[in-house]
Amino acid sequence: MIVVVDYGMGNLKSVLNAFAKLGAGVTVSGDPATVEEASAIVVPGVGAFGRCMENLESRGLAPAIREHIRRDKRYLGICLGMQVLFESSEEAPGVKGLGIIKGAVPRFTGSSMKVPHMGWNSVDIRKQSPILKGINPGDFFYFVHSYYCAPDDGSVIATTTDYDGPFASSVETGALFACQFHPEKSQRVGLTLLRNFLTLAGG
Repeated sequence: MIVVVDYGMGNLKSVLNAFAKLGAGVTVSGDPATVEEASAIVVPGVGAFGRCMENLESRGLAPAIREHIRRDKRYLGICLGMQVLFESSEEAPGVKGLGIIKGAVPRFTGSSMKVPHMGWNSVDIRKQSPILKGINPGDFFYFVHSYYCAPDDGSVIATTTDYDGPFASSVETGALFACQFHPEKSQRVGLTLLRNFLTLAGG
C-alpha cells in the first residue's frame, strides 16, 4: 500500500493527479497507524516549516513517519516534505524538524537572485540511483521555494541545482528519497521520477 500523507496542508491534488496519470492506485491518509504500516509513503508539501511540524506532531504523524523510515521502507518527500526531514529551519527558529537527516534549512541570501526561487531549473546528478533512472544531467524540474536543505553529510545528496551557487535539490539515504523540486509539476521528467518510485515501491 502506497500512502500519500494528509497532514492538513500541501499539494495533495496535484500529487494525486500525477499518480493517476501513471495509473497508480494510492491511498490518502492522515492516520498514524496507516502511515507507519504502509509499504511506501509520500509526504508532499507547500507551506511553512513550523506549521507543518505542528500538524505532524499534533496528529501523531511525526513518530509514525520516523518509524516508517527507521524500518527502511520507501519514502518520497516533496518540497516541504524534504525540508522537514532536517533538524531545523531558519523559517521557524526553535522548531525541531523530524531530525532524520542531520543539517539545517537556511534561506537563500544571495543578492543576485530573486527569492523565492521559482520556475524551471536543471539538476546535476551526484549519485546514481534507481529513482533517477531515465533522468539525465541537465534535465529541468519545477521549483518554488525560499529555503533550501543543507545536509551535514554530503554523501546523501542525490542531485544539486545551481541558484547563485549549488544547493542540494534532492537527497537519498537507504529507501528514502526527497526532492526540493516538484515532480508532480515537472511534466515528462517528473512523471519519470514518480514512475520509478512506484516501481521501487512495488506499486
